[in-house]
Amino acid sequence: MGDYRAHHQYDGAFALGWAAWRRVPLLWVILFSILVFAGSSTTSQAQSGARFEGVATCAGSTCHGRAEGNGAVVRQDEIATWQEPSSASGAHSRAYSVLAGRRGRQIAASLGLGAATSAPACLGCHSTYAPQGQRGARFILSDGVGCESCHGPAENWLAVHYARPATRASNVAAGLVPLDKPKVRAQVCLDCHYGSTKTGQFVTHEMMAAGHPRISFELDLFSALQQHHDEDADYVQRKPRTDSVRLWAVGQAEAVRRQTDLFARPKFAREGMFPQFYFYDCHSCHRAITDGPERKLTFESNPGRSIPFGNPPFNDENIILLSAVAKALAPAQASAFDVAAKKFHSAMGEGGAAAQKAAIALRGRAGALSDALAARSYGGNAAFDVVATIAGTATRPRFTDYAGSVQAVMALDTLLNAMVRDGRITVGAAAGIRANINRAYAAVSEPNSYRPAAFRNALGQAAGAIGALR
Repeated sequence: MGDYRAHHQYDGAFALGWAAWRRVPLLWVILFSILVFAGSSTTSQAQSGARFEGVATCAGSTCHGRAEGNGAVVRQDEIATWQEPSSASGAHSRAYSVLAGRRGRQIAASLGLGAATSAPACLGCHSTYAPQGQRGARFILSDGVGCESCHGPAENWLAVHYARPATRASNVAAGLVPLDKPKVRAQVCLDCHYGSTKTGQFVTHEMMAAGHPRISFELDLFSALQQHHDEDADYVQRKPRTDSVRLWAVGQAEAVRRQTDLFARPKFAREGMFPQFYFYDCHSCHRAITDGPERKLTFESNPGRSIPFGNPPFNDENIILLSAVAKALAPAQASAFDVAAKKFHSAMGEGGAAAQKAAIALRGRAGALSDALAARSYGGNAAFDVVATIAGTATRPRFTDYAGSVQAVMALDTLLNAMVRDGRITVGAAAGIRANINRAYAAVSEPNSYRPAAFRNALGQAAGAIGALR
């Protein structure tokens, strides 16, 4: 599907690429670039008719519109962070404007959508796409993915959420979305960063053929790029402190649950007479075609997929990682999940009805894992255990494809960050193994140069370096 970095940015507007990023107060990390071409979830259809008031209603200088933080309770510079013109943190505010750019116009023209800036198929993720009757006086569609896309329509909580006797519980009861809960946050983000059943929140293979970037999702990474709050004493008083391992693990489970839920719906699983190739691994087909006196396979067989030889595989990047998570953190459920995953892959060769049934079964297993991972504690060596499992003999051979390999190195980086924040590894020690992480990143720097064996070797070295600090 083209260049690794180019497919995760839009005209340079939303990418970290290989630049350094600081997780406050953590070690700098090289992060995988985040997708700008989709925004975040719009909750309009999930709410019972509440009105969307618009970004301007949050932007007062005594509210969230200060040029600089830090206020007494919240930073108060959240709008400035959201609008940051050149960094990943400002991508949501730019989501609408990219539709008017050259690439946005080309995609819309190819698909016969008219202007991308008014096409529901685009606006579901590139804006807070509230129904006409739910738009307040200061609501502006061109704001892009505004505050209410993630926090929920503000009509019932805007005027009361900041003053006594308001509490966290009363604000949530009034419609404020509890994004501090990993499952809720994952479901909100996945609406656009994978897809949903709502209007304009599903990227088809047709859209990708027209030029839309490949979708990728990793909850802890995306949360870090969009973070506009400090987890100080009063934050912890109102909400639990974020645990990066929990956030990452629940994100993997919810991603699998969302993927299989959509795949199980015939409306989404097919595109005309063809399967909906959005669900499948892009690079299993989009590789160089060669011919000669001796065959040259363009794919490597995968021990986790029992599919007919030569068939395109379901993009199982999150399935692989969730399998590793289950083995490390929820072993009582690991075997049942793996059985369901193998049956799902096998069903691809049996027909639509069998694949749908297997997707529903796998969705249930992913949901059960999400519940278990959200509820458990994450002290001790949890992050070390997951790293070891990802690079272990049962999981590492499954990294035969580009997307899964990218997901794996992002996981190691996320988990290394968590170890530093939790005091399991010092900043200096983590910096000392940065070269190992960078080698793993370099192995997935560009899909056309991706070599599975080289990546697995780099991943093993990086995981080994992390494990040595245990």
